[in-house]
Amino acid sequence: MNLIYLSLRLVRHFMPEPLTRFLLRRNWIIRPGLETSEPAAAVARYVETLAAHRESLNGTRVLVFGYGGNFSIGAELLRAGAAHVVLLDRFAPPDNRRNRALVETYPKYFALKHGRVRAAAEFVTLIHDDVKNVKTAPFDLVVSTSVYEHLDDPQGLTSALAALTKPSGAHLHYVDLRDHYFKLPFEMLAFSEKTWKGWLNPTSNLNRFRLRDYQRVFDSCFTNVEMNIVAREPEAFAKARARIRPEFLGGDSAQDDVTLIQVFARGLKVDSRQVNK
Repeated sequence: MNLIYLSLRLVRHFMPEPLTRFLLRRNWIIRPGLETSEPAAAVARYVETLAAHRESLNGTRVLVFGYGGNFSIGAELLRAGAAHVVLLDRFAPPDNRRNRALVETYPKYFALKHGRVRAAAEFVTLIHDDVKNVKTAPFDLVVSTSVYEHLDDPQGLTSALAALTKPSGAHLHYVDLRDHYFKLPFEMLAFSEKTWKGWLNPTSNLNRFRLRDYQRVFDSCFTNVEMNIVAREPEAFAKARARIRPEFLGGDSAQDDVTLIQVFARGLKVDSRQVNK
């Protein structure tokens, strides 16, 4: 048993959320996702993947699920051709310190009023609520990066997102399956649900879903789902294999050692459209 890992996980489990948010926003110790740290790179990746599926951002209404408080991802999507961007995050409030730089760079989209960065309603909408409560016009595209692994109810939230998507719309999500103590990407799978939830799960929540779990969730909401493996770590998996609990093993190492996936889904199933009605 790795005592350093257990110590760090205990600290992270009991760390106050305001302190976690403070460290994330300054990129100290806890690293933010790509949409926050490198929004231009995140959007470039979206554009490339959409093009491979003969889709485009041009003129679209886009929902960014879990934007992390940084408006830059919205600005980059608009610059890439989106007509309107909705930035949704239940937990992360706007990062006013970081967003101030956007006022000068993107004056069409953002302005400073009474010391706070405000978004132009014509182009950007901010929503800080559970997606299950959201009532809005449907979206052409729903995207996220390193958000899904933190969801406490992937099935229910995916159904809610599907209900907000146009019948012709699509979803594009990048999901990191690693333990976020990245030196040991599979270590979290060695613990029972009771131990993980009670003592080790970080305040940001890691649901420990595997590739087959996400396949099941998206298949329940969409008729056309592509699960593309972006990265795997076979050597790390082989080292951890003996400690991993059986419920996290599918019997196929080609899937069990996966650490990053890309999900592209479209073709709504009728039931998913009833969630928010």
